[in-house]
Amino acid sequence: MSHLVGLDPGRAKCGLVLVDPDQRLVLDGVVLPPSRVISQLKTWSNQGELRLILLGNGTSSEQWNPALQRLASVEIVEERGTTLRARDRYWQLWPAKGWRQMLPRGLRLPPGELDAVAALVMVEDHLGHQCQWPQSRPAFKSVPAP
Repeated sequence: MSHLVGLDPGRAKCGLVLVDPDQRLVLDGVVLPPSRVISQLKTWSNQGELRLILLGNGTSSEQWNPALQRLASVEIVEERGTTLRARDRYWQLWPAKGWRQMLPRGLRLPPGELDAVAALVMVEDHLGHQCQWPQSRPAFKSVPAP
């Protein structure tokens, strides 16, 4: 089984998502400091083949390319607008409950980091379809650097 990875790189934190493209299924999603990204990718690689890493072309993407190519093929993809689209995608995946559902969608703020969902948006753009995220809503809190 081969997997796709979406990586939304940043200076302080990066969003990563692991997707099984054949099942259209998100297997994992995390927000990590840059220093922990490669070790997370190696962990995922040990669980199954990484066929492709989709790297957002924003902040610091050039410095990531050489290290990532040692793990899998890398394709640099457009990430402009993914953060805003990630907010909308978040509410599609995990609909608002309680008083939040009364707010207009544009005023709802997700209760955590959106970097992993932005990475998912890049993967979905690449695949041409949406994926299911079967787990309950992740906390998506940034993990501090060691």
